[in-house]
Amino acid sequence: MTDSPTVTEVIRTRCAAGTRTDGHRLVLAIEGGGSRGVYSSGMVKGLEELGLAGVFDAVYGTSAGAVNGAWLLCGRAIPGMRTWTDRAIMNRVIDPARLFRGGAAFDVHWLVHRVYDGLEPMDFPAILNSSTTFHPIATDARTGNAIDLRPHIVDKPSLLLALRASANLPILAGGPVLLDGVPYFDGGIAEPVPIRSALRSNPTHLLVLRTRRADELRPPTSRVHRVIGGNYLRLRAPGAYRSWLAREAEQGVEERLLAGLGTAALQLHPPADAPEVASTARDIDLLAAALELGRRAVHAAFASVDA
Repeated sequence: MTDSPTVTEVIRTRCAAGTRTDGHRLVLAIEGGGSRGVYSSGMVKGLEELGLAGVFDAVYGTSAGAVNGAWLLCGRAIPGMRTWTDRAIMNRVIDPARLFRGGAAFDVHWLVHRVYDGLEPMDFPAILNSSTTFHPIATDARTGNAIDLRPHIVDKPSLLLALRASANLPILAGGPVLLDGVPYFDGGIAEPVPIRSALRSNPTHLLVLRTRRADELRPPTSRVHRVIGGNYLRLRAPGAYRSWLAREAEQGVEERLLAGLGTAALQLHPPADAPEVASTARDIDLLAAALELGRRAVHAAFASVDA
């Protein structure tokens, strides 16, 4: 990668020219985190509002970050983010009480197949035909490796499966999602922020949308998650279990990688006073506030780009 020009300068030049024929490779990487992904949702909404969706050569996303990347590429990020503040949708998608009835706390299947393909539809042909390549990241349940699912996306059904696989939390969202015969869990197990996957494509510049404040550390796994989720993975998906155990150290790896890129990488975080949003949050007022904070963060960073 190169230290010059900066990410903002590349975005400004591309926006003004209306093309990506500058010899650079600008990649967008989007963090997930369940409901915490509302922050990167707001950021994606801001990018669309500023007319910057088309400046990227590739979009990489993990879990909710993959969903947000899909909204950006289909050109419907602004209306699509209404789902975060729809009480009926959020209560249907996230219901921890379902675990006690043998169901899934996160109904990702309903979200993808009923909401994104019905109630608040994505433009799936637009994603499939976009000149910006789409790379949802999932965790191979057998090996624990972070896998770029792009090679498996050939049509609308496989795109829907890829979105589900990337956001498929173990136990909380049910069993693994099969794509071309391979079982996948949530990409956040192996790669919470898809930086390493994005770097394999040899970008010259990298914009990273984060869902934690710059001062917010990734918390240790709770005892309940260690006992329930850990035992499930240990018995059912030992490869993914090893990656799951290493998650706490991943934040340091991410920061060192990005620091080494200098001005060729830019991270956007929620502001310093942003509230923490739990991965299972469904408080509509909290989510609406977080969505707006994410949107404002992008406007603050790039509002002058299209001027």
